[in-house]
Amino acid sequence: MIFTAIAGAIAGLFSLGSLATSLIAGALSYAVRLGISYLSRPKARQYSAVQGESQIGGAVPVSTLYGIGKISSAHRLFYAKYGSGNKFNAEVWRLAHGWCDGLEPYVYFGSKKHNLVEAAPIDGGNEIKHYHVDGFDEKISIRFYDGRPGQGPDVKLVADTADLGQTWKATSVCAGMTYVVVEVEYDEKLFPTGRPTIEWVLRGLREYDPRKDSTVVGGSGTQRLDNPATWLHTLNPAVHRLNYELGLRGLISGRTLIGMGKSLGQLDLGSYFASMNVADTLRSGKPTYQCSLFVNSDDDHTQILAEFEDAMAGYAVNRRGLSGVIAGAPQIPVLEITAADIPLDRPRPDTQYDKSANDLYNQLSGQFTSIEKFWAAESLKPIIVNADIAADGAPRGTANDFLQVSDPDIAQYLLTIRYRQNRKGGTQTIPVSRRVGLKVQEGDWITLEGSEWMINKWDADGKFRVTLGLSETGADIYDDGGIEPGPIVVPPSPPINPSILTTVQNFRVEVGTIAGAGGQQVPTLRFAWDPPGDPTITAVVFDYVVGPDPTGQTIYHDQCLTPEAGYYETSKDVQPGVFYTARATIRTVPDRFKTFTGWLTTAQVTAPVQVYPPGLIDLINAHIDQGLNFVGQAARDLQNLLIRNTLATVEQDGRNVLDKQELRVSLAAHVAGFDAKYQSIITVLASDVDAFSQRIETTEAALTGYTGVNAIATAFSAQASAVSLVDGRVTATNDLLSNLTATVGNFSAGGQFRVNTVATEAGAAATLGISLAASGPGPTVTAAMLMSATFGGQGIIGLVADLVYFRDAAGNREYPFAFSGGVMRANFANIGTITAGVVKSPDNRHIYTVATGTMEWFD
Repeated sequence: MIFTAIAGAIAGLFSLGSLATSLIAGALSYAVRLGISYLSRPKARQYSAVQGESQIGGAVPVSTLYGIGKISSAHRLFYAKYGSGNKFNAEVWRLAHGWCDGLEPYVYFGSKKHNLVEAAPIDGGNEIKHYHVDGFDEKISIRFYDGRPGQGPDVKLVADTADLGQTWKATSVCAGMTYVVVEVEYDEKLFPTGRPTIEWVLRGLREYDPRKDSTVVGGSGTQRLDNPATWLHTLNPAVHRLNYELGLRGLISGRTLIGMGKSLGQLDLGSYFASMNVADTLRSGKPTYQCSLFVNSDDDHTQILAEFEDAMAGYAVNRRGLSGVIAGAPQIPVLEITAADIPLDRPRPDTQYDKSANDLYNQLSGQFTSIEKFWAAESLKPIIVNADIAADGAPRGTANDFLQVSDPDIAQYLLTIRYRQNRKGGTQTIPVSRRVGLKVQEGDWITLEGSEWMINKWDADGKFRVTLGLSETGADIYDDGGIEPGPIVVPPSPPINPSILTTVQNFRVEVGTIAGAGGQQVPTLRFAWDPPGDPTITAVVFDYVVGPDPTGQTIYHDQCLTPEAGYYETSKDVQPGVFYTARATIRTVPDRFKTFTGWLTTAQVTAPVQVYPPGLIDLINAHIDQGLNFVGQAARDLQNLLIRNTLATVEQDGRNVLDKQELRVSLAAHVAGFDAKYQSIITVLASDVDAFSQRIETTEAALTGYTGVNAIATAFSAQASAVSLVDGRVTATNDLLSNLTATVGNFSAGGQFRVNTVATEAGAAATLGISLAASGPGPTVTAAMLMSATFGGQGIIGLVADLVYFRDAAGNREYPFAFSGGVMRANFANIGTITAGVVKSPDNRHIYTVATGTMEWFD
């Protein structure tokens, strides 16, 4: 039996010494108490071994792969075309961050699987592997770079693009990135629809395994934490979790790019060693647990850790500040608690031998990622126990997907374990003697009243009287005797003749938004399918439900009357902020046999209702751009214009200045490298088309030649009034301008204040801007207040800053009003009317979708 083998694997660690024995004895904790949360936890996205999100431009999160996975939409870094008639196309695709193990020997494009053929390396090239594609000769060249430290540039791409406007430079090494260079020579017969869009299968990160490091207690081998060249690729979920907690670090900065950035000293290595051994134990000729997962820097740590835990039917443990994990496996009870071990003078406050039927599931379904089905999601055999349904009084089902698992037998085993863990319902809280209390710890199994229990809590009061929290468990949870093998998946068949179609082909569903009746953006579902090319198909019909499991859910319906469009978008009965699962079928004239597609779940939740009316975002962004220019470049242009006005009688400045009066004051002081200057110029002038009055005042202090550092501080202030007559139209304007700048070496700080008023015979406008900036070798930090008022238009006040806050003058320090990162925060509010899409409790356990009148509660 599998649990016998697993128990032997754990027990094998006890020969490592007393310290290792202590670590491993404390490795199994919190198991059953936390089990139900894995079945019902919400997910921010669909975590799996397939990366299918489009990545365009530079503002994309850092991402990588643990295990083996398919990359449907890699991040394109570069594109070029060259050669006679631009017959060569080259693209650079980033597959992952970090040092990865390599490509699997096949790719997908054109809805087919194509084998890779290893080719001779490029002369002087730096690629790790060079491939062609079987059947395409040398028309496709793939150069693979695995992201190892010190990798060089692609010399052929550097040479091929040297004479182009956009080049791949000799310094373009993509440090710390796994990437491919794909060069395609156009051939009309091989590529009738253009260059292929390739989907890759990557063996992901090389990972550190402390069991293979002889410098770690209990380890044996040549791996070292500080030498990634010694690490190896693995599918072990416990190794994945440990490496995620350690984090993937940048080669240059050393900062954590992905993961948690912990040290080994913050991890419970005993629990990790045990869980790694459990995962590697053979069951029916293959490892008990394996998984693969794409992660990115935007992911929530707890969700990623939970995916790794779910892949080994395990749980997180945090014992005395050390983070660890427990793989699903049986234990040998460490002792039996008898009546003599339970003090009679202390009550047993809580005993529950069975869960309420409302807390139990008697039907469990799920999906896994099928390699045979081109890495698409495939359903597992659902677990339905009629005896449990009868005992509970009614069917109650849920779903638990294992899309991070690509082996159907392992996924089916996991689904069964999660079901059995859910059915174990007993809990107890009992006082025990000090003899028992000092022999056990969280995670140990014990025997009590003829049943096996796991210690999920250990408490001692001020008199050192020990109380244990217990959860029901048993080795039968992990017995594989009654578990069926996973489903047998047949690879997709060739396209079906339209005349015998029973449903749409290649059905997809995703989320989107459209403009609602009031102009606001509302969430939608977008359905897509291959146009059938069959005139007898008159409609495509859709069913969709909220959540990943359609069991027991309200089914909503819609239809598309133009099947050949291959696309339909609906907002009918679509709620914001939830996953949807959908299927489709066809309607035909004359009628014929029809079937539904499988249920598909959206990769993301639907978008929230967009609260901004149409055009408001564009108006605000335009006002910011104009306002920053008003106190930026336009203010500098005004400063130069005012200085030119002092020279108007000499240069005439495009007009006939008939009278000009001026008053100048100029002072200067100099000692060694220090200089100080002051200048004041007051100018009034009049011509036959305008009158102008202005004052300019400048103060300046500077230091030059001091240990190679130069410093200067300048203050410029001006005010000007003008009246002009142009083409018979009168214009009156005023400007008030102050500009402060301080610079030392590479660092500079500036402040600008400008007010402008203008009036004509047709209207008037006033503008005020205050801008602050601090700059250095890195990004410039700015803050600004922008105000404008236009006759017949709007009065607008805008604030541009990383943080905006208000605090009352009464000294209330605890409850400021703050706006940061696009989020408004206030502790108290008195509001007459609220227009909202969704109202949530802080812990997301109560959600009220106002638009649809739906209220949800979560355990």
